[in-house]
Amino acid sequence: MAAPGDVYERELKYLLSGDEKTIAKMVKTCSDDERTAYMSIMEEPFVVVRAAGSLGMDLVALRWDFSFPIEVKSTADGILHFSRNPRLTEQAEKMKCECARSHLLPVYAFRLKGVRGDPWRIFTIPIEEDLKGNMGFLQRRVPGMRISPNGNYILRWDEGMKLSEFLKYLMK
Repeated sequence: MAAPGDVYERELKYLLSGDEKTIAKMVKTCSDDERTAYMSIMEEPFVVVRAAGSLGMDLVALRWDFSFPIEVKSTADGILHFSRNPRLTEQAEKMKCECARSHLLPVYAFRLKGVRGDPWRIFTIPIEEDLKGNMGFLQRRVPGMRISPNGNYILRWDEGMKLSEFLKYLMK
């Protein structure tokens, strides 16, 4: 039996890969703008690879113009406090360091369970370095996850960029 998060990893993989069946299922409760954005990914899909093991990233999305690692998280709450699980912080820090070395933008995809419309939100891990090229454009456009006064990461679903908006931006 698959781990609970695997369902959402696969869903995101198929969405970014332009899988028509997955996209059709996703857009059933979406607005017209969200639907159009999701449908656009079929024109220029990503090759999406699921990462083996816990490398601090679940997926790697590759395309001629953009490539980025993605960590997938899901909850029914809308808020994910990394301080509640030290492994989450360790994972985020590892991903941040690996991406900084390669000048890539570390992306978090946060899926809210049981919501109508676009259930995905996109975030980045704030990094000190100003990235160049397409990675720099994404870094400036995609919101960073919050960091508490104690230095802990916090994902607030309602503060992220809709996946549909992210896709729309990538298609420009």
